[in-house]
Amino acid sequence: MELILAIGIGVMTGSGVWLILRPRTYQVIIGLSLLSYAVNLFIFGVGGIKTNAPPLLLDGVITSTLTDPVPQALVLTAIVIGFATTALFLVVLLAARGLTGTDHVDGRERN
Repeated sequence: MELILAIGIGVMTGSGVWLILRPRTYQVIIGLSLLSYAVNLFIFGVGGIKTNAPPLLLDGVITSTLTDPVPQALVLTAIVIGFATTALFLVVLLAARGLTGTDHVDGRERN
């Protein structure tokens, strides 16, 4: 399971960095979103991947078998903040496209 998670994080990070380096603004925004999702998966994975473990603390259950809830709370907060930031970036993208007439990062069309 850890190998699949690591491969997924690597693919998302690589795709996000590749999209960030693209010349169009929308591709940069999608790249930033992919990179933030990869970081969220990394933080979620740091909390520990447990299967067949009880989600609640019960009498007689060793606490080392439980998943750490702090990374889960951090990831949930990061998802909400990332969604709001992406929405703000998209509004700024539309405003910049209306003002400049292009969606290139530097404001000029490539020949």
